[in-house]
Amino acid sequence: QVQLVESGGGLVQPGGSLRLSCAASGSIFRSSAMGWYRQAPGKQRELVATITSSGSTNYADSVKGRFTISTNNAKNTVYLQMNSLKPEDTAVYYCNIFVQNALTWGQGIQVTVSS
Repeated sequence: QVQLVESGGGLVQPGGSLRLSCAASGSIFRSSAMGWYRQAPGKQRELVATITSSGSTNYADSVKGRFTISTNNAKNTVYLQMNSLKPEDTAVYYCNIFVQNALTWGQGIQVTVSS
């Protein structure tokens, strides 16, 4: 019913930038929040950033000041602008949406930061 499709990942050098996009479709009327998480090999999935329907944002300390989460005006797409990327940012990034009292996850998209 609810699907998320991520795009914009890839390989970038340290200090570079990427912009991830996540397009939501289905029954997302009055969703409460959208966000980005990431999971590096051998590590647990961790919060990157969230944004509520009212526009409030929250960031992991490790990305604060470097990453920016935002939505389009229809609030059916969430973006993650990633600047000053570091090798430790390398992970699979997952977007999610809280709607109908549940979390729906995207398929994940690879971000690799390497010189």
